[in-house]
Amino acid sequence: MRAHKVYTALLLLLALVLGELATVPWFGVAALKAENPVTTALMRQRIAEAKAAGTPYRITQKWIPLARVPKRVVDAVVVAEDGTFFTNGGVDWFEVRESIAKDIQEGRAARGASTITQQLAKNLFLSTSKDPVRKLKELVITFLLEKELGKERILEIYMNIVEWGQGIFGVEAASEAYFGRHAEDLTLDQAARLAAVIPSPLKHRPDGDGRYVVRRTAIVLQRMEARNMISAPAGLAGGGRTDSALTAIDSAGARTGGEGAPADEDTTEFDEGGAHGL
Repeated sequence: MRAHKVYTALLLLLALVLGELATVPWFGVAALKAENPVTTALMRQRIAEAKAAGTPYRITQKWIPLARVPKRVVDAVVVAEDGTFFTNGGVDWFEVRESIAKDIQEGRAARGASTITQQLAKNLFLSTSKDPVRKLKELVITFLLEKELGKERILEIYMNIVEWGQGIFGVEAASEAYFGRHAEDLTLDQAARLAAVIPSPLKHRPDGDGRYVVRRTAIVLQRMEARNMISAPAGLAGGGRTDSALTAIDSAGARTGGEGAPADEDTTEFDEGGAHGL
């Protein structure tokens, strides 16, 4: 009887997995070679959430080619979210192992392990759920994206669809909303600030001076400097501000952030993007 129950459970699990794989957008991924996505699964999710809450929701997005995004902006996002982006195959297995170990230790989905390609797969086609079966589907789509599109196209789509605030998607819309300028005119400091808030864009504004944003911006700049993407002092490179986060970090902990964040605000979420190895 027990063996029968186990066998039945395995069949149900297999059916569930096969059902999920049957909904993988095999042709949708290939179409992205030449077509820009109009809406994403995350956009539709946010619209549904707003509708359920009875609140208005407006999407702001302006597509720009990767060639118009300054290298300092791309570098900031890559070191913040996926330090091995250009060398991994879409999945950073080191981070996956670390994530599993942390989840087991915490007894919950406590640490993320998403590369930029995995984030793109999730944002384009899936949801913010951490369901294990959905995660498997995410991996399949991730490998498809890597196979069909290549790194530059993946990065171009990501920079244009990533969420940067309430209804704000893409680097151009974020640049205009927070800094009043086009993405191609962003300073180094502004680029680092945008990269710093990607893991929690609905909680933090890149133009804010709370401890969370300041500390994370400093880490992005330090990582860029460690990789020789900028020269010291980091805050002055590429048109950055003289009050760069690299100098502000020492005083940030002594006050409450401008966004209402307490001085002891947790910043461990930063490593969820899988940027490591510096």
